[in-house]
Amino acid sequence: MENRAGRHAALTKRLVDSVLATPGHTASELRKAILARAARLGGRHGSGGGEARDGVPAPLASYVDKVAVHAYKVTDEDLTALQQAGNSDDVLFEVTVSAALGAALGRLERGLSALRGEASPLDPLSRVRPHPLTPSPSGRGGTQE
Repeated sequence: MENRAGRHAALTKRLVDSVLATPGHTASELRKAILARAARLGGRHGSGGGEARDGVPAPLASYVDKVAVHAYKVTDEDLTALQQAGNSDDVLFEVTVSAALGAALGRLERGLSALRGEASPLDPLSRVRPHPLTPSPSGRGGTQE
């Protein structure tokens, strides 16, 4: 996430570290791969393809995608299927938190980029116009010209 979180960068880093670097029921590498996959789906810049080689096992990948893109569509049946595949509640919790955080970070980065008037990571040909109340570069007034 580098410095993309702006004034909350230290808090964002602390949150990410607490999810990825602390002991858990899933390997830290798996949580990192899940977060990266979900961030890519959330619109993170510079996240090239490679979904098939991202380190997320196929049974979890579709669940991670659903959490990242359409969390409201997750059902008890989704979780039951993953439990029957051998995943504990603790593993599913960590996977869900990693996916949700990744998607949130991707969206945060995309939103901050839009506020800065940068091209959309989802459509590199587009240019987003700055919000009309964004301060002008000269520091005068409340709009850009």
